[in-house]
Amino acid sequence: MTGICGDIKKGKMLTVLSIDGGGIRGIIPGTLLAFLESKLQELDGAEARLADYFDVISGTSTGGLVTTMLTAPNKENRPLFAAKDINNFYLEHTPKIFPQNSSNDFLSIFKNITNLIDTLTGPKYDGKYLHTLLNNLLGDLTLDQTLTNIVVPAFDIKLMQPVIFSTNDGKAKGCKNARLADICLSTSAAPTYLPAHSFKTSDRKGNTRSFDLIDGAVAANNPTMLAISQMLREMTKKKHSLGELMKGENDDDVVGAEHGAGAGATTMDGKRMLVLSLGTGSAKREEKYNAAKASEWGLLSWIFDNGSTPIIDIFGDASSDIVDLLVSTHFQSRHHRNNYLRIQDDTLVGDGSSVDIATTENLQRLVEIGNKLLEKPISRVDLETGKYQPIKGEGTNAQALTHFAKLLSQERKLRLSSNKK
Repeated sequence: MTGICGDIKKGKMLTVLSIDGGGIRGIIPGTLLAFLESKLQELDGAEARLADYFDVISGTSTGGLVTTMLTAPNKENRPLFAAKDINNFYLEHTPKIFPQNSSNDFLSIFKNITNLIDTLTGPKYDGKYLHTLLNNLLGDLTLDQTLTNIVVPAFDIKLMQPVIFSTNDGKAKGCKNARLADICLSTSAAPTYLPAHSFKTSDRKGNTRSFDLIDGAVAANNPTMLAISQMLREMTKKKHSLGELMKGENDDDVVGAEHGAGAGATTMDGKRMLVLSLGTGSAKREEKYNAAKASEWGLLSWIFDNGSTPIIDIFGDASSDIVDLLVSTHFQSRHHRNNYLRIQDDTLVGDGSSVDIATTENLQRLVEIGNKLLEKPISRVDLETGKYQPIKGEGTNAQALTHFAKLLSQERKLRLSSNKK
């Protein structure tokens, strides 16, 4: 995928992959992505990689790390990681990113006290291992070098506004062309867990820009809408593609475009979009917090409650759910609901719902959750309750991803065929 508009006029669909934030729970979408890539390899050969099939891959926080792993080039200009290697990365490195207190009975007595002190005096983890790891892994690779278009959000606490890093901006604006290592450190800098990250960029004219960034999840824990918006923005910039996009559309679409709706009028009807959005799981059904308890909380309890960080959990889930509600409503209202596949598990409990309990036992539990999620029935968010409800007669998530792989393969073959003409 070399460019949104340049490719899509030769095919039929805009293809989007979005990955939520969620710390160590990135193992869950990692499991799903490994399955999807294996199905693409069955269709198109062992060298098939997800970056070959998606116009845009977007990720927040841990999803931003996965996005970068899938799209950063190696020395052969192929993805640095195959999807099957993502979980091994988490299993190897997250215990060092989020080192756990000793399980010794005597020391464990002081676990909550230590966590509380850490929360009051600084970030829970110093981030040094992650900093070294990403710099060694990604070096000086920059945003404009990714193998397909990526979109990764962060939040600038000096300017008090979101900062959206995209490959297209990296290619167009020198001062937005940040190192991928800096982008990953920024989007994963979750308040109370990891330190904020600052860096500077410069362009060829000598202009500089400074960034003071924290976790992109405070802006968009579910970056699906950001990815879609990025495509629509590029389509608007390149209106010469409008004629190609209109082929085969009905008169209402053409009229909408002629009256200034632009390429988005056709694209956002869902007909020309294929969107895969992967959550990292939530504890929605555990009902871990309640108003009676929260009504007694002060500042400290909102950021620390029996090892959890309620305010972080709440804004992360709220951000993810709002985006899913908006996107799901749009696709359903336009009668193209099957073009949008959201896979999320809202039944996590205990340590499985944490973002940082990186014990061997819990990491393996997350792998099992991901594998079991493949076999669960396809679910869609209930627009009234916000909970995911199984859809009868539509198969499992594994079957949905297998079908998704076929659509992606067909789309890529159509584009390759068009390129040869």
